[in-house]
Order: sequence, then C-alpha cells, then structure tokens
Amino acid sequence: MTLVDIEADLRANRAAFDLRHIAESAAAYLEDAPALEIIRWAAATFGDRLCLTSSMSDALLIDLVSRVKPGCDVLFIDTGYHFAETIGTRDAVRQVYNVNVIDVLPSRTVEEQERDLGPRLYGRNPDLCCYLRKVEPLNRALEPYLAWISGIRRDEAPTRANVKVVEWDAKRQMVKVNPIAKWTQEDVDNYIADNGVLVNPLHFDGYPSIGCAPCTRRVAEGEDPRSGRWAGLGKIECGIHT
Repeated sequence: MTLVDIEADLRANRAAFDLRHIAESAAAYLEDAPALEIIRWAAATFGDRLCLTSSMSDALLIDLVSRVKPGCDVLFIDTGYHFAETIGTRDAVRQVYNVNVIDVLPSRTVEEQERDLGPRLYGRNPDLCCYLRKVEPLNRALEPYLAWISGIRRDEAPTRANVKVVEWDAKRQMVKVNPIAKWTQEDVDNYIADNGVLVNPLHFDGYPSIGCAPCTRRVAEGEDPRSGRWAGLGKIECGIHT
C-alpha cells in the first residue's frame, strides 16, 4: 500500500466516523420529532446526497419528502417480478409527485437469472433471489449518496422493533433515516386519508404487505399483515433492512 493509498483510507475512515457520529447524535435529539422535521433535518444536512427508497406500496413517504425536498431522487427496485399494480403505482407517482423516480435494475434480467441459476429461484433459494434482485442492486444505487430515507416502522415486524429515526447503516457506511419509524398503522391510514395519498390498489384486495408477485399472497382479516410475504418459508425480511 502506498502513502497515497494510506491517506485515502484515512480520509474514508474519518468520513465514515463523522457520518456515524452525525447519525448517533441525530437519533437522540430527533427521537420525538415529527416526521416532517426529521426529513427537514436530513435534507438540510445531506442536500443532493440524500435519496429515498420506495417499494410503491403507497406514496406516503414520497408525499412527505416532496413537501420538504421537491425533486428528491426516489429509488425503486424493479425486480422484474412485481405485480402490474405496483408498476402502475410507480407510473402514477411519476405523474403526481414532484420527485425523480429512478428505476434500479438487477444485473441480470429474469430470463438471464433463470438461464444461469435455474427457474423459480425465488422458491428454491429465496434469500439468494432477494439478494440478487433487491439487495445488491440497491447497494449499487446507493453508492452516490451519503444518506437514504426508508419507510420502515417499528410495528411492522419483530426485526424492526428497535429501529431508530436516524441510524448508522454500517453495512453501507451511510446514514439511514426512518422518519415514520414510530408511526402505527392507524397513523399511516389517517395520513393517507387526510392527504389523498396514492395507494397501491392491491391493498384493497387483501394484500397489506406487497412484495414480488411470486412471493406474496393475500392475507385474511385478522392475520399478521406480513404473513403473506414468503409464506411457508420462515422468512420475513428480504435483506435490505437487516
């Protein structure tokens, strides 16, 4: 390793330390802040190096962010396995909200993946399929940014119960902002109704949690909303948030 390499490594480590410190400090003083205030802080702190991700289950987070940071980049992971309704929601978001929707694509098409790894990988090895079609593409897409905004909430799953409104994403060496982490489903429903937020029509057809079509089923009333994701496979996360 040359002196130039060492100095570059030191600068990178210092930058990561500074970002981690920012995340840890913000987590404490923004814990009780409203979602819009958390987003304002993120926009003021990171400017154009801030983006948000959306599965197009609804446009709640997009609506919130567009009020604070018009034109913000919205990363949508187009896995190739989405319901038509999800693609339609993405297209509607482009027309309705002042944001810049960016389609994030896996390195292989569905056809190329089936050629190389065999058909229906999602059923044989769902963790690998999620990694190839969601996690790895998102990791690549996030590289230009210093921080990203996520719509995860503490009440969605046991794996999310302790998420902070701002946290250090050690895996990606960046700041992760979760402005609605403390919201309940009632909070979500009320905001959507009060603000006329776009919602994926599958929500009205028995799909409270929407992922890729082959791995998502309808959920009966009273069931865990996420029980329709990877049903029967003992899996509750795709790997993006773990």
